[in-house]
Amino acid sequence: MSIRVTELTFMEQFAPRYGIPVPRHIEGTATRVELKKVLGEWGGRALVKPDVMAGKRAKAGSVVLVDNVADAIVQAKRIAGTEISGTMPRTAYLVEVIPAKFEMFSAITYNSSILGPSLTVSLKGGVDIEEVAEGDKTTIAVDIFKGLDAYQAGDLLSELGCERQYISSLSRTLVSFWDLFISTGMQTAEINPWRITPEGKPYACDFKATIDEANYKSRIPGVEFPDYPESISAFEEEMAAWSASSHQGQAHVSDLGGRRILPVLFGGGASTIITETLEVAGGDPMFLSDFGGNPPYERMLGTARICFDHKLAEAKLLLILGGKANNTFIDVTFQAIGDALISYVEEKGPLHLPVVVGRGGPRLVKGLLSLRQSLEYLKLPYVIFGPDTPVTLVAEYAARLADMLARKNEVIS
Repeated sequence: MSIRVTELTFMEQFAPRYGIPVPRHIEGTATRVELKKVLGEWGGRALVKPDVMAGKRAKAGSVVLVDNVADAIVQAKRIAGTEISGTMPRTAYLVEVIPAKFEMFSAITYNSSILGPSLTVSLKGGVDIEEVAEGDKTTIAVDIFKGLDAYQAGDLLSELGCERQYISSLSRTLVSFWDLFISTGMQTAEINPWRITPEGKPYACDFKATIDEANYKSRIPGVEFPDYPESISAFEEEMAAWSASSHQGQAHVSDLGGRRILPVLFGGGASTIITETLEVAGGDPMFLSDFGGNPPYERMLGTARICFDHKLAEAKLLLILGGKANNTFIDVTFQAIGDALISYVEEKGPLHLPVVVGRGGPRLVKGLLSLRQSLEYLKLPYVIFGPDTPVTLVAEYAARLADMLARKNEVIS
């Protein structure tokens, strides 16, 4: 299982340990006197944000600028009680507004194409990072034993065209970001944006990460992960009951509130990495899934049916993806998925969406032939990637395809 880390937890418990500069902040439950004091110290303005296990907070309208105590109190109470992508916040908090000459994006994740972690940086960060052209981003592999040094970070920033006077301070903060990632058992971590002041000081102004709970590094002395309110959708509730009904195979989902890609994912940690890749690339996944564990046919059939019954009608693309399996029989899982699709169409009518497939493992060829037969019977367009294609690249392809289809539908409508 993975632990998700929000911005508030990062600012309170991680940033001070690793020397990462962050804006001043205070919880929205502070007294009127305390809020008036910090607003005065911060130049009279602050951003009110929700501490919530959901992304795209700004696009959801739940990040609000306030310039007086009365508005700060009202907005903190409102935002703390506002559901975001089906999830309730734990609390709301205020952060200092950082003036910026420019913004920067950075993300670290495990990259299956290099069998290790990679760092991605862009000098065009912010809420529209999905729209940034690939030419404005640079990704480098980071040696897990040597780590990231300031020279590597500096070269990366120079390649992106960063002004020389900012390179030194940005390089040091990227190294601190790497130290945080590798020291805590993180699987993915993203700071977006860094806001760089005209004087050249960077501030990490938003953060999200996942930590592998099975990694011994996740047991960090003195760090306490807060409990968040549970907001269980009907889909999650049904899948949880289905998962608990048998020990054969995994059937775990977490509703993300997305509207584009229905992801049938396999592979534990790989599922998290794929989901993060989809989110960064604009794929807007409907849920995080972790299936596998060599489920028998009936088990996988039931799992797929639940996913399809709840989500398929709204999906723009079906993604069936996982790393190279060790003991999961691909033919069994793919036959079950194909049969669940056919059953869905027979019950609810024709489908019109593309299917992207990527997998490796025992009895792969037989499984691909079986799934292809089902897709062609249903007249669904499909693309199949073999085990030699990294899952992150397949996820990026699927995200771009779903984004293109969504834009095309917007133009037509």
